[in-house]
Amino acid sequence: MDFEFGLFVKSLPALLSGAWMTAELSVLSIAAGLVIGLIGGLARVSRVATIRAMASVYVTLMRAMPLLVTLLFLYYGLPSAGLQLDAFTVALLALSVSSGAYLTEIVRAGIQSIDPGQMRAARSLGMSYGRAMQRIILPQAIRSVLPPITNEAITLLKNTSLVSTIALTDLLRSGLEVMTWQANTFSPFAGVALFYLLMTLPLLWLNSFLERRMRLR
Repeated sequence: MDFEFGLFVKSLPALLSGAWMTAELSVLSIAAGLVIGLIGGLARVSRVATIRAMASVYVTLMRAMPLLVTLLFLYYGLPSAGLQLDAFTVALLALSVSSGAYLTEIVRAGIQSIDPGQMRAARSLGMSYGRAMQRIILPQAIRSVLPPITNEAITLLKNTSLVSTIALTDLLRSGLEVMTWQANTFSPFAGVALFYLLMTLPLLWLNSFLERRMRLR
């Protein structure tokens, strides 16, 4: 074991910078993914067959495609199509569309878990489909899908480590650079593990709290 406490402490500022990049990317990606997931979830239960089919194709494609493949495809493929994007934007796009597919299915499941009789009752009272979905169905569905959304956020946070493959200086990339400079593996990666733990624990606690609340309903 080549752990050196002094080197571990010395590597923390560089790792903190990488952790900040990881946290920023995670927050922006999950926010964009939630927007995609909400739109996609509504599309998946749409009464228009074409919209349902398009949403289904998107979900199937993104869930079948490994995130790393999506990331590399966008990073190397978009420039050949004449679209130049920086590494951070590519990473944000790849994480958002990938996470959005899973969140789409979470939202769809939440909507379909609500008793269909509630929609029929709302329509019988004169509400439009959109108003009934907004006022009655979605508020209930959102409460039920909060635990799996939190779980998806945890998965996305850990998946940000893949952006190191496109030379983005995230937490993992920072650890690799320190390892190279100092010719020491264990010390910097102990710091990498520590930062991932510190970022993941609040989400794990939130997930447990939401699951307990759901069981008490």
